[in-house]
Amino acid sequence: MRRDLVFRWLFFFIGLLVLGLGVALTIKGQRFGVGSWDVLHVGLFKQLGLSIGLWSIIMGILIVTASSIGLRELPKIGTFANLTSVGLFIDFFNWLIPDPHTFPMQFIAFILGVILLAIGCGIYISADLGAGPRDTVMLLLSEKLNWSITFARTFMEIVVAVAGFLLGGPIGVGTVIITFALGPIIQISLGYSKKVLHHQLECQAPAQF
Repeated sequence: MRRDLVFRWLFFFIGLLVLGLGVALTIKGQRFGVGSWDVLHVGLFKQLGLSIGLWSIIMGILIVTASSIGLRELPKIGTFANLTSVGLFIDFFNWLIPDPHTFPMQFIAFILGVILLAIGCGIYISADLGAGPRDTVMLLLSEKLNWSITFARTFMEIVVAVAGFLLGGPIGVGTVIITFALGPIIQISLGYSKKVLHHQLECQAPAQF
C-alpha cells in the first residue's frame, strides 16, 4: 500500500474517531437539544414508527443514493466505512464517558462535543476517501451551487431541522447552536487538515516509487 494512501486512511479514521467522540459528548449534554438530523429522525419515528436508529440508517441510504445521482459518481469506499465506523465509535465513547449530572458539566460536554464533531468532520473529509451521507449533501450543495462550506452546512441544517420540527421532532437551544456552529468550524478544520495532509504527502513523496 502506498504511503500516501496510508496517511489518507489514518486521517480518515482519526477524523471519524474525533467525530464519534463529539457526537457522544453532545448526547451526554442532550438536555440542551439534539442536532438537526436527530430532530428529523425523531420526527419520522413519531409519525411512522420503526426506530430512531433505523430511520438514521434509512436516511443515510437515501442520501447516499440521491447524492450519487447528483454527483454522477458512485460512492467511495470511505462513505460505507463512515456508515459503519461512526456508530461504533459513538457507542464506545458513550459507554466509556460517565454521564455528567450537573448543569455546568452537561453544558461543557455539549459545547466540547459540538466543537469536536465539527473538527472530526473536517479531518476525515480532508482525506478525500468519501464523505458520510450528510456531509456528502453539504459538499454537493457547495459544489453545485458554488456555496461556501459554512453556508452549505448551515442551510442544510436549517432545512432538516425545520422538516423534523414539522414532523414533531424536538428542537432546543442546542439545535440552534449546532445548526450555526458546525459550518464555520468544519470549514476551518477542513482547510487546516488539507494543509497538514498535503504537507505530510509532500514529505513522503521522495520515498515513493
